[in-house]
Amino acid sequence: MAAKATRAAFGEALIDLGAKDPRIVTLDSDLSKSTMTVSFAKKYPDRAFNVGIAEANMIGVAAGLAMAGKVPFAASFACFLVGRFETIRISVAYTNANVKLVGTHVGVAIGEDGYSQMGLEDIACIRALPNIPIIQPADEVECKQVIAYAAEHQGPLYLRLTRQNLEPVSPAGYQFRLGQWARLRDGSDVTVIASGGTVFNALEAAQQLEGDGIRAEVINAASIKPLDEEMLLASARKTGHVVTVEDHSIAGGLGGAVSEALCEALPTAMKRLGVQGFGESGDPKGLYVKHGLDATGIARSVRKFLGR
Repeated sequence: MAAKATRAAFGEALIDLGAKDPRIVTLDSDLSKSTMTVSFAKKYPDRAFNVGIAEANMIGVAAGLAMAGKVPFAASFACFLVGRFETIRISVAYTNANVKLVGTHVGVAIGEDGYSQMGLEDIACIRALPNIPIIQPADEVECKQVIAYAAEHQGPLYLRLTRQNLEPVSPAGYQFRLGQWARLRDGSDVTVIASGGTVFNALEAAQQLEGDGIRAEVINAASIKPLDEEMLLASARKTGHVVTVEDHSIAGGLGGAVSEALCEALPTAMKRLGVQGFGESGDPKGLYVKHGLDATGIARSVRKFLGR
């Protein structure tokens, strides 16, 4: 299977699900070609709504459609969507509306478009709301399963999707379940927990570390909220060292959630890898290198963390 952006997998999955479930509708704020809902709109024009550059209105309309029995997928760049936090807070979370919030173009890996277009604080914002799960698929297989799950899930949720193509990482027979992670590689020296665009890099880093005699356990944390605390604690007990890797602000993301869970249940030596400061315009791979989110950077940080 070729590498594919999860936003592209989302667009494909929507068309298939739309044929089976007439309740599914899409909402966009003038970015359907970028969020990949454009094909759904062409196939089902009476079920696709472009509200123009008015994200708060889009979220409100989505909540209303949900109350009327539809299953709305409201999609925009993560920074524009979650930037309307107040509307999400009241219209979607507080009312427990059955809205699927879809934030695309997450992280520094969107590249040249720069910080104004990068979703870097979205997990931190949505994590603060008590009833919105957060899911970040790591490849096409997982993404299509996540979209199918989202359509059936009762209540709001937030999906975090990439602009860049992601290499396949899901094992054969993989099945997504909310609140359950996937162990992609066994290890005994350190637990590396990654999500979305950094999962493949974490696997590559584990291969590099093996050459140094370091056995890294690699976990795909697609379910950022809720966490898979059972797998987290079992792995932390085994390795005694946990590293999180995410294309999101170092504050309030996956690393923050894992830190909170560990400090309450099993104080563990921990290192968070993520985006420090603001993103910037640049080559996506170069930005991953700068922030230490490439395979070599992850391996280097793990060695330093372990004192090896």
